[in-house]
Amino acid sequence: MDYREFFSRFRHLSEKPGIGGRIKAFPKDFVVIEEPLPQIFEGRKHAIFLLKKRNWDTMAVIKEIAKRAGISHRDIGFAGTKDRHAVTYQYISVPADARENVESVQIRDIELRFVSYGRFIKLGHLLGNRFRIIVRDVGENAFERTKEIIRELREKGGFPNYFGYQRFGERRVVNHLIGKLLLQGEFEESARLFLGYADGSMEGDEARKNFWETGDVDRALGEFPRFLRYERTLLYTYKKTGSWKKAFLSLPLPIMRIFIHSYQSYLFNLYLSRRIEELPLNEPLVGDIVVQVKGGIPYRDRTYRVTETNINFVREKIKRGEAMVSGPLFGFAMRKAKGLPGELEGEILEEEGLSLDAFKRLPKPMAEPGGRRELLIRPIGMTYGYVPGTGMCFRFFLPKGVYATSVLREIMKDH
Repeated sequence: MDYREFFSRFRHLSEKPGIGGRIKAFPKDFVVIEEPLPQIFEGRKHAIFLLKKRNWDTMAVIKEIAKRAGISHRDIGFAGTKDRHAVTYQYISVPADARENVESVQIRDIELRFVSYGRFIKLGHLLGNRFRIIVRDVGENAFERTKEIIRELREKGGFPNYFGYQRFGERRVVNHLIGKLLLQGEFEESARLFLGYADGSMEGDEARKNFWETGDVDRALGEFPRFLRYERTLLYTYKKTGSWKKAFLSLPLPIMRIFIHSYQSYLFNLYLSRRIEELPLNEPLVGDIVVQVKGGIPYRDRTYRVTETNINFVREKIKRGEAMVSGPLFGFAMRKAKGLPGELEGEILEEEGLSLDAFKRLPKPMAEPGGRRELLIRPIGMTYGYVPGTGMCFRFFLPKGVYATSVLREIMKDH
């Protein structure tokens, strides 16, 4: 199953026909520019670089920079992962005394430019991202169709804020399934799926199939290509410890946590799709949890509950763009909705055979408190136009954690 088939289970909010087309035909068609928090430029302990990359995963390039600069990859900070099949700009921090070593690093398709001194950059240290995206192979009526879709979505309050396919895998759409198995304590089955699932279209799939059939760790270490570094880390640690649980805990923290985050994202997408079918998204209901919004940026840690006494006040806040109805990021400390929205949250957990306590029983580095996420998003400064011979060009800004591919999904309706 590829991501298009996977995403076909999630409903569109817009009912008008899409423009079709394709994105990421070339890396230059998808440009992402990070907007960092100003605080990263405070202090002198770290050197801040602007990293421009294309055809590189963020974690892979961080490790390559660290290896060539002679430092640990854990000493390199970054605010978020960026698309591989794109041209992306983001900030990284390295220890101040490693500045010269990093400046001397030369890697194909990578540019590093020293910007300033500052502090260690942690995940989440950004406001959001600016995008410039080309959608190719669209019809000449694409501009008018886009205008109609955007008008419809503005009337409905915004675009559905689905987690994008990057969260689940483009061809190996299994991250959320691995996450569920981890929550159930099935570490061996999680490892079997992570290491052995193959659809036959990727390099290394033959080695994956062999492991799926035999479970032979020694053979897998001999057959798995070197670029499957996380799979090899898992195999090597299991061989050393005999524990798949310890093997997962040996992965870099962002990789280790991605499986749980992917399953959380899947459950959120399910909730959002069900809500489109059953309940309003831009109209607060008693029991809803709403997120405060300032300058178009949602503050997901600032929430309050809708009650019979404040519902008119909340309704006005939503109309003014100062609040948004939220959905669940399931976790052990999540603020649960009540009323009809709460019932829908409970139904999804029950159908999955899970309780919120499962997120607490995970090994400590994986344990996930959860939170809330706005159901709708309004891209800031959105402009678009038809470029003859090329396609549609879109420019907009999105807050952190919001996926440009989910915005375009409503316009393209390619899956």
